[in-house]
Amino acid sequence: MCTAPAASTITETPMPRVQPAPRPTSPASLLQLMWLASPALPVGGFSYSEGLESAVDADLVSDEATAARWLVDQLNLVLARSEIAVVCKAFGAWQREDHAALASLNDWVAQTRETSESRQQTQQMGRSLVEWLKNRGTPDPRVAALAALAPAPTWPVAFALAAAQTGAPLRDALLSFSFGWAENMVQAALKAVPLGQNAGQRILVRLSDAIPTAVSDAMQLADSQRQAFAPMLAILSAQHESQYSRLFRS
Repeated sequence: MCTAPAASTITETPMPRVQPAPRPTSPASLLQLMWLASPALPVGGFSYSEGLESAVDADLVSDEATAARWLVDQLNLVLARSEIAVVCKAFGAWQREDHAALASLNDWVAQTRETSESRQQTQQMGRSLVEWLKNRGTPDPRVAALAALAPAPTWPVAFALAAAQTGAPLRDALLSFSFGWAENMVQAALKAVPLGQNAGQRILVRLSDAIPTAVSDAMQLADSQRQAFAPMLAILSAQHESQYSRLFRS
């Protein structure tokens, strides 16, 4: 009797899923992000040290090494867990025009500023960015919604709208926000410690190396994980209000 050979069993190996390449930032969007990160942006960021001047006065920061360590720690332990994370959430909220979420984020920023100086900083920079957005000659009804946030628009929420207007991807917007902060803080260190320009550039290299990881961490934070707990920074900020000699507003 002739019998057919048994059919062989073929196991197909599933093909790995190819992740789509991230959308590149257009030249126009890139230039606008550079503009937002520039110290020349008329929001007054250069006039704040965020407690660094008090840290110098308390001899906690005294040279290039301690200044670099201070700023890298502030980036990772404070900024990544609070302001970068807020920009991340607000960026999408502006795209969706989710005004309830934006009001909640704005309230969170205002309520987690532990001193009058830090609160004044975020609100003054937020209001200044509103004025900049109003005078760009590109009408956007979302700017009026930003200006209406009470008690005042805060800096991370305002920056998120400006970044969303560029059409750039979220991650690039967060890199711009973080590098703008880094440049302002390095300039504060040069004046407060004081340090030379070469030392400042070396600190900026260290911050630039740390920023991508800080941004990735911020993007992964859930709302319940966002926090701005930095007791020493709050104490130094409070002490700065009555510091005898000051160069900066915070």
